[in-house]
Amino acid sequence: MLTILGFTMIATFLVLIMVKKMSPIAALVLIPALFCVFVGKGAKLGDYVIDGVTSLAPTAAMLMFAIVYFGVMIDVGLFDPIVRGILKFCKADPLRIVVGTAVLAAIVSLDGDGSTTFMITVSAMYPLYKRLKMSLVVMTGVAAMANGVMNTLPWGGPTARAATALKLDASDIFVPMIPALAVGLLAVLVLSYVLGRRERKRLGVLTLDEVLEPDTETVLVGAGAGAGAGAGASGDGAKKAARAGGSGSGTDADAELPEADDDFKGLDPHRATLRPKLYWFNSLLTVTLLTAMIMEWLPIPVLFLLGAALALTVNFPHMPDQKARLGAHAENVLNVSGMVFAAAVFTGVLQGTGMVDHMSKWLVSNIPAGMGPHMAFVTGVLSIPLTYFMSNDGFYFGVLPVLAEAGQAHGVSSLEIARASLVGQPLHMSSPLVPAVYVLVGMAKVEFGDHTRFVVKWAALTSVVVLGAGILFGII
Repeated sequence: MLTILGFTMIATFLVLIMVKKMSPIAALVLIPALFCVFVGKGAKLGDYVIDGVTSLAPTAAMLMFAIVYFGVMIDVGLFDPIVRGILKFCKADPLRIVVGTAVLAAIVSLDGDGSTTFMITVSAMYPLYKRLKMSLVVMTGVAAMANGVMNTLPWGGPTARAATALKLDASDIFVPMIPALAVGLLAVLVLSYVLGRRERKRLGVLTLDEVLEPDTETVLVGAGAGAGAGAGASGDGAKKAARAGGSGSGTDADAELPEADDDFKGLDPHRATLRPKLYWFNSLLTVTLLTAMIMEWLPIPVLFLLGAALALTVNFPHMPDQKARLGAHAENVLNVSGMVFAAAVFTGVLQGTGMVDHMSKWLVSNIPAGMGPHMAFVTGVLSIPLTYFMSNDGFYFGVLPVLAEAGQAHGVSSLEIARASLVGQPLHMSSPLVPAVYVLVGMAKVEFGDHTRFVVKWAALTSVVVLGAGILFGII
């Protein structure tokens, strides 16, 4: 019964947010509360919620102060050169912009933290997508998939969890997986190229005059699925580009933007919050912060708390200016932290009622006996849906040891099982149980349901590519 209720609860949540019948926050709170009553444990709902909030409180604190920190860095101009560099490469070509998004997200993901990756990527790319009227769900989808592949770095989380759960060395798990993960990253780049070509076909390569036309706040959910897929970005973009550029095709990848016009740099080069004299201080502070995070000198929430306080104090020494900066980023802070605490209700009920345990045991018990010698493949396949429907902790500490034990009974090593367990990470990064995804959709002003509908099929395909490459190379 708990197994059925667990799957039903997750399915109900996903359906309601994807058809936009409930907001994610309301669904994360009300649906698990209702199912907790169905299970007959309504009296313990408070305990489950408190347990969930307690486990996610450090994450919420980290996100709150990380948003403030990176918000201040954006305000003072730390990322302006990145925007200009990307613009120089991307020009006004949607194809180059989508590929640039994947490359930027992959590079920034080297710090091992999804939240900071999404904040930096969206901060740099959002102005380009908005001004070109490109699909914002293409940006969030590509960024999430690139980060999902890179999230398998030993300091990213999943590899460390697998090593801990199975008492293995993280390097023994990760290093042999590098070829398969490289193929996965290549798949993301190829996919971004395909999506970029579709965006180029829909919009054309615009000139600066078109880019600077007034636009509306529109999320084009259908974009990337073919021409004419979204409202708000006219299908005659290519015609307009042809009239302005004289090429007639609207697909001139080499169309240049005038170097003299700074208004297309994505961020106002004349805004009052710029601190050019403190650029190197802010750069050093950010590098130090990321280094400290990778080296684990202090807990990440403490690092961002200290970093945000120092960034505010040095860049904005006057109290009214500090209050103004905090107020400017309050909406993002409230949206993201609110979503995390709402997710705590969902995870708290899943774990507290025992639904997660019953779901995992049911799945493992239904593996056909003949698949025993192929448990690494089975683990890879199961990791795709399970890491989406469960937290990484739930999967790696709850399900993976059971799969590894079943594999060992049939002569499959724990190392193969551990490597296969990483396959589902490209999809996992868009799971409603991952706090970082709310940073991504919140800063990009994309509905979570729209992001989910767009990214699931592509992320699942990327995971399958990684699994196939692992089998082909003899890693899994």
